Amino acid sequence: MLAYSSLFLSAFLAATLLPFYSEVLFAGLIQAGYNSAALLFVATVGNTLGSAFNWALGRYFQHYKDRKWFPFKAGSLERAQNWFQRFGVWSLLLAWLPVGGDALTFIAGLMRVRFSLFLVLVAIGKGGRYAAILYAMGQF
Repeated sequence: MLAYSSLFLSAFLAATLLPFYSEVLFAGLIQAGYNSAALLFVATVGNTLGSAFNWALGRYFQHYKDRKWFPFKAGSLERAQNWFQRFGVWSLLLAWLPVGGDALTFIAGLMRVRFSLFLVLVAIGKGGRYAAILYAMGQF
C-alpha cells in the first residue's frame, strides 16, 4: 500500500507547478513486479488531480495577478492566454508534456475551461503517457 500511496503523491506533485517527476518511481514499481493496471490507475489519478490543483490555482487566484508576489508576470500570462485561445481546449491533451504541460493546466483555469471537460482531456493525456511507459517496458 505504501508503494501505491507514494506513487500517488509523486504523480500529484509532478503535475503541480513544482519541479517533480513521477516516471522514475512508476518505472521502478513496474520493475519490482507491482500490478501494472493498478500502477497505471494510481499514477493517472494522482497526476490528473495535481493538474486539477493547477486549474484551481489559475481559476481562483487570478484576481491576485496584480500583486507583487504573484508568480507570473502580466506579459507572460497574456502570451499564454493568447496561445491557449489559438490552439483551444484540445491542447489539454498535451498537459502530460514535461515542459509547458503544467503551465497549460494553470492557464486552463485562468481561461475558465469547464472543469469536467478539463478533467477528461487531461486524464486522457496523462493516462496515455503512463500507458506509453508501460508499453515501452513491455508490460502493456
